[in-house]
Amino acid sequence: MLRQLILDTETTGIGPELGHRIIEIGCVELLDRKLTGNHYHVYLNPERDIDAGAFKVHGIGSAFLQDKPLFKEIVQDFLQFIEGAELIIHNAPFDVGFLNAEFERLKWSKKLHDYCPVVDTLVLAREKHPGQRNSLDALCKRYDVNNANRQLHGALLDAEILALVYLAMTGGQARLFTDDDQVVINKPKKSSVTPPNIIRPTKVIFASEEEMRSHEAFIHYLIKKSGMDHWSV
Repeated sequence: MLRQLILDTETTGIGPELGHRIIEIGCVELLDRKLTGNHYHVYLNPERDIDAGAFKVHGIGSAFLQDKPLFKEIVQDFLQFIEGAELIIHNAPFDVGFLNAEFERLKWSKKLHDYCPVVDTLVLAREKHPGQRNSLDALCKRYDVNNANRQLHGALLDAEILALVYLAMTGGQARLFTDDDQVVINKPKKSSVTPPNIIRPTKVIFASEEEMRSHEAFIHYLIKKSGMDHWSV
């Protein structure tokens, strides 16, 4: 069974070489190209300030992160969740670079590629659509993935959106749903405490018989689960 994890991070700024750190990790799980509903999500205390430019992108402030765990406190759970899976990341060098920098701070000799193979969807998109814009927003528009409520970036929300884009870009929507034509949202395998009104409890959503309505139902679930339908800056 092919296990893939769509991964995204948010950070204090651009460039771990400048001392910037990870403040959020989000992963969603695919088994044989089917979304399972299992996810890993955690906010992290970066032990440093957040650049104003980065805050404008994700809206996560230092005060909110003060009581969150350090990377060293969650690294074992994180590696247990991802180990052996294929990681799907958009613009992978950014996220991989930050994760490897966190490993280096812990004096670890291994890097992310020692635990998981990595597929970069930005590379895939550039090969498939040369000369075109291939940001996540551009791909959502190209593949008719609804991201209208993506007012701010968030690791889990972006991972969920990228999962739909990846499935559409690499084989269409035929396997977005389980064989009995419903989406089963399971209890998350690993998840930290998250702020209220950002990530809502998981639940079961039954899709309609019509494929487009099924697709729209799943999009609405993602938006509701992220909390972005009522969260504004």
